[in-house]
Amino acid sequence: MKEVILKIVYAFSISGTGGNPAGVVLNADELSNKEKQSIAAKAGLSEVAFVSKSTQADFKLDFFTPTRQIAHCGHATLATFTYLKQLELIKGDRSSKETIDGNRDIYFKNGFAYMEQKAPVYTTIENQLREVLESLNLAKEDLLKGYSPSIVNTGNSFLIVPVAREDALKNLRPNLEKIKTYSEKHNLIGYYVFASSNEPNIVATTRMFAPLYGIDEESATGMAAGPIACYLFDKHFTKETELTIKQGEYMVKPSPSRILVNLQLEEDKIKKLFAGGDAFVAKERFIKF
Repeated sequence: MKEVILKIVYAFSISGTGGNPAGVVLNADELSNKEKQSIAAKAGLSEVAFVSKSTQADFKLDFFTPTRQIAHCGHATLATFTYLKQLELIKGDRSSKETIDGNRDIYFKNGFAYMEQKAPVYTTIENQLREVLESLNLAKEDLLKGYSPSIVNTGNSFLIVPVAREDALKNLRPNLEKIKTYSEKHNLIGYYVFASSNEPNIVATTRMFAPLYGIDEESATGMAAGPIACYLFDKHFTKETELTIKQGEYMVKPSPSRILVNLQLEEDKIKKLFAGGDAFVAKERFIKF
């Protein structure tokens, strides 16, 4: 059997607590996709990032959930680049990643890593509203007045669902099988459900469900925070271009997280965006495969 060292890094953490654990495997050039999938399944984490050499960017990253490969992963990107910076494999404040969906820029500011996402693409779901509500055990009256669920893609597709009150978010009873079916039908990573936050300087509190990818609920999702930040700005929920989003507080095992999103505009339209935050290396494991 072969063996790899897997670092566990908590991304989007708050002063060394909470956050979302991602696995990071360095020097993955010789690993096949089948081997990477086997390692990710054994790791027991929502995502694992495998780092290889790149001729197009500073590093090549491949992301695997317990069940399949994914084009991008926010918290695993943040975890990886925070760890690479700690190892002094990144000297300055700029870097880049190659993925199966193209290259993306990375930058560091005030000790936090930020990753690039593309301008948003929206898909309305007006004729599917009943199916969505049933999958979350919600009534139409539970939705935030004047706002409708929408599929948003800034690199990965998520269904953004606005609910009227934070207690409705807290008490959600998602039907994971129905969410899985809907996600597969519409090529989604999962659902990102939000309510306006009662906490100062935080625009929204969120929950993310991605059973199609083997993730019942996740504590911090950088690739979903980008879509929701775009949704909030473009739907005139906020005029801010620097947004803080919280996640992970209402899980069965809470792991509070903070995700920072920087929207970059051109003629008042979102041209691109960066999602970032804090991270810390927690421990390492040896995984045989």
